[in-house]
Amino acid sequence: MNNLKASYNKILRTINNLEKQESYLVQIRKPKLNDKEVVSLVLVAEYLGIDSEYELFRKMPKSLSLKIERSVYNRRKRKLFPFIERIRGRMSKAIISNEEYHIVDSMPLEICKMSRKHRLKICKEEFTTSPNEGFCASQQTRYYGYKLHAVCTIQGVFRSFDLSKASVHDIHYLHDVENLFSNVTILGDKGYLSKQIQIDLFNYHKIKLEVPMRKNQKDYKEQPYLLRKSRKRIETLFSQLCDQFNIRNNYAKTFQGFKTRILAKITALTVIQLINKQNNRNINNLKISIA
Repeated sequence: MNNLKASYNKILRTINNLEKQESYLVQIRKPKLNDKEVVSLVLVAEYLGIDSEYELFRKMPKSLSLKIERSVYNRRKRKLFPFIERIRGRMSKAIISNEEYHIVDSMPLEICKMSRKHRLKICKEEFTTSPNEGFCASQQTRYYGYKLHAVCTIQGVFRSFDLSKASVHDIHYLHDVENLFSNVTILGDKGYLSKQIQIDLFNYHKIKLEVPMRKNQKDYKEQPYLLRKSRKRIETLFSQLCDQFNIRNNYAKTFQGFKTRILAKITALTVIQLINKQNNRNINNLKISIA
């Protein structure tokens, strides 16, 4: 296994190069670990595939574990959500600042089996953020939980993401996309097929939405092979999140904890890509030693 302390130091140095401010939370007493150090600890845990906080603190060197308690670490991690998202955005821009083509897609995030959905109590603090039942067209199955919507570049760098209830249709995420991008081409699958939305995105936001047509549509034209092949990059990213970062494993009890875990995994993937770029390696070679 990669050395936890060395990997932690590497990630902390990478964050320090992007972010000068050390603390963002209001603290009555100055903590022994500043906010950037806590974020680095969160990211190194995701990089090493450590989902259990108990296991993380068991493997941590005393130079770190004596500076923060597990309960404090858990609370601060959830409160640092906006700060982690800010760092992720800066990392994304540092990897590639401008890109003409982007890809949009979604993936299901199941939090329990269908047979247990009526007994489930987690993530139900508020109705607006509580999970519900949805359908995954690619797997032809129903599931209970959430849906992860994301936009990435052709190179495989996440630009934006959001969580929704499982029942929310993919096409509704385009209303968020229109406020984040302009003068770009976005590739999507047939779930984003809507002539009116394509026209509105182009006329009002200069966004060209490229979606393959259904074969029974009038004036059917097959989408160019290069665009079909490029769109699979986001599916590869989703597979890496499932395989290496265990994004489908849920141990959170609240929605705030759940979304923080998802953000931490995506940010950990992004920081590995940034370190790969700095070392002149393929940015999508994620199963490597960073330190």
